[in-house]
Amino acid sequence: MENQENKEMLDLDLGSDPTTEDFDPFADDEELDNGGVTEELTGQETASSATTPKTGTPARTTAVKDGKADEDLEDKPPVFEYAGASENIDDASKTFDELRIEKAADFPELDDGKRVSWTVEYGKINKTVSDPKTVSIIKMKSDIEASKEFADALKNAKDKNLVCKIKPKVTAQSKGTVSASYRGVFVTAEDAEASGKIISIVPAKDGRVYEIRKNELGKFITPVTAGSPGGSCDLLSDIRAGFIPALPRIPMEMMMQIISFFRFYMNNGNEREVLVNIYWDKQNREYVVDAPEQTVTKISIDSQENLDYADERYIHYMDIHSHNSMRAFFSSIDDNDEKATRLYTVIGNLHEYFPDIKTRISNGGKFLDIDPLKVFVLDGSSFPTKWTENVKFRKQHDDMGGVDGL
Repeated sequence: MENQENKEMLDLDLGSDPTTEDFDPFADDEELDNGGVTEELTGQETASSATTPKTGTPARTTAVKDGKADEDLEDKPPVFEYAGASENIDDASKTFDELRIEKAADFPELDDGKRVSWTVEYGKINKTVSDPKTVSIIKMKSDIEASKEFADALKNAKDKNLVCKIKPKVTAQSKGTVSASYRGVFVTAEDAEASGKIISIVPAKDGRVYEIRKNELGKFITPVTAGSPGGSCDLLSDIRAGFIPALPRIPMEMMMQIISFFRFYMNNGNEREVLVNIYWDKQNREYVVDAPEQTVTKISIDSQENLDYADERYIHYMDIHSHNSMRAFFSSIDDNDEKATRLYTVIGNLHEYFPDIKTRISNGGKFLDIDPLKVFVLDGSSFPTKWTENVKFRKQHDDMGGVDGL
């Protein structure tokens, strides 16, 4: 039994290999710690503690957790914090003033640099930025990390995974109108509420788009209105109402045939409105004009679409009707009839050499007038280029005569 106990004592692992290094089992904890790897240093310290005993290589400032080095603090991006918004600063080489200009699109109160001061909060270290126009964010962060003050604070910090916070402050009141991680576009107000974003862009039943902002005061809701101060929103796409054709323009020869057909019902003062439909033939890739069965008067048309063009081969592209000697306009009856999503044209003043032409789109019954040149070739005639040789330009009208070529 005694021999067994002696054997177990000999088998004890004392924490080192006596054949590779000296080990004193009676050394106290402090002596053991001094023999380990340096946990923290600053860029300014030059004492012997700034190197490891084995290699002499300077150690980096690191966050230490449970005795193990966490993510290097100098590699962590600084964070912009303002008005409830928090976002990493990916490009820390910019100056504080450049960051202000970037964020002013979201926070109009930051627009006037004279009213904005900056503070860098890094753990328990707080530094005021003296010259925001010239000092870069990364320079300020690096200077703090290299200071003894920061190293001492890091040693005493319970949470060593610190964040460098870049905080603007408006020092004077400014009236006026936020990016990515703290705002978003949502289909419903319920989705916006559930997101937790402080700024939400939401469309409403009234056809308008609203910006909703939440803070400790409450919820603020205003319409997004282009052109007004703070009214536009860069989260939304730049869209203009209109029509972008996916098919070729209707040939001029076809348009002239249609006008001739309309003028036929102007003869002898016996004026009648008439209608034609234009289809796109997907197989032959060309337009086809059809005059459907219709009963007409001077101011009305009752028609039936031609079932020959109900096949999927054809796309009903446009309705064109005449207004005989009346001007071209879309009546309330037209508004009621023209609900299908396609194009519509009315041609009036057909008794004149150049008739009136009005064209519009119907987007599910919502109308918008467009330029006929978007869908018709109305300028197909050519002329001899020699004519242009005798035409010269003048910068402005001059009663003294003479021609100034440009």
